[in-house]
Amino acid sequence: MKFNTTMPANLIPHYQTELADYTESLSKGNYERAWAHLERAHIIGQRYPLAHTSVHWKMLKFGFRIKSSKEIIGQIPRLLVGGVKSFVGKIPVGNPGGANVPPLKPFPIAGDLQQILDKAH
Repeated sequence: MKFNTTMPANLIPHYQTELADYTESLSKGNYERAWAHLERAHIIGQRYPLAHTSVHWKMLKFGFRIKSSKEIIGQIPRLLVGGVKSFVGKIPVGNPGGANVPPLKPFPIAGDLQQILDKAH
């Protein structure tokens, strides 16, 4: 069994860009765009425990910001279990991470993100 501990160096800039774009969109009140960047960061980082957990923490805080009890309640188990599942390599590839989707369901990955992930692995 392969254990995932750290994100490959060539993925880090993409992950950080998505988080920076999330922060910028959030500061401008563009919640839809901010959420889309969080989902993309989730897909990039979901194989790596710290990155995966960090995005779920941001999703939980986003839920509080928009006063969404569904998102808040949905993020708690993801926050508790997501990093562990990443560590042991048992993730639903492409899952965007929000409470609006089943937590264990894989999803197709956008072409540009797939290219980024392919170059990293």
